[in-house]
Amino acid sequence: MQELSFGQYSLVYNAFSFTFATMAAATLFLWFGRSQVGHAYKTALTISGLVCAIAAYHYFRIFESWQSAYDIKNGVVVASGYAFNDAYRYVDWLLTVPLLLIELILVMRLSAEETVSKATKLGAAAALMIVLGYPGEIATDIPTRILWGTLSAIPFVYIMWQLFAGLGASINSQPESVRELVKKARLLTFASWGFYPIVYMIPYTSLSGSNVIVGVQVGYTIADVIAKAGVGILIYMIATRKSQVEYGDPAHA
Repeated sequence: MQELSFGQYSLVYNAFSFTFATMAAATLFLWFGRSQVGHAYKTALTISGLVCAIAAYHYFRIFESWQSAYDIKNGVVVASGYAFNDAYRYVDWLLTVPLLLIELILVMRLSAEETVSKATKLGAAAALMIVLGYPGEIATDIPTRILWGTLSAIPFVYIMWQLFAGLGASINSQPESVRELVKKARLLTFASWGFYPIVYMIPYTSLSGSNVIVGVQVGYTIADVIAKAGVGILIYMIATRKSQVEYGDPAHA
């Protein structure tokens, strides 16, 4: 493990703590929010809450692993001898990234055939993207990281294309009052997902040593908060607004 300053250690420590609390709070908010939407949108909120619940669990484990990897002696941060387990992130992403796409599809309430088709294709592409990215994440040399990062970018580009070209026409069929929210949810998904490759590229920059570790951990954490809790709140807003249009009184729908 790279040596860290106390400030660097604390920054990552606090980022993990904050994100665990955010994901846990978002889980409760989304699951309790199911009572405010019509029947057709309850599954979307259930999945959105599940995404945050899975993330909360893994951030708790990441937080524990970070604590175990370092000791603080007389204000100095030293490696404990236990390696920080970064695999928790990829296990989390393997579960949550496909679900993030599915919750967006479900809240749009497309036809059953179109929902199954898009959810299957995008979910499979998302899982493939995560599986291909992991070997590069744990690689110790830049060429290997570049190779697997490039392979992972192929399903990533496909997903982004589907979000804009594939779902673009479907947005026009949404109630007028929610079209802008759906566009924002799609754009926020694109922006947060686009941040992950930037963080993945940090080891290629002029940063080195402990700065790379801090940059990667904090960068991925910021992206997770936006992609999961942030998009989850937009999903809730879309679901409640559509429920008001379609059901009138969602609580009794």
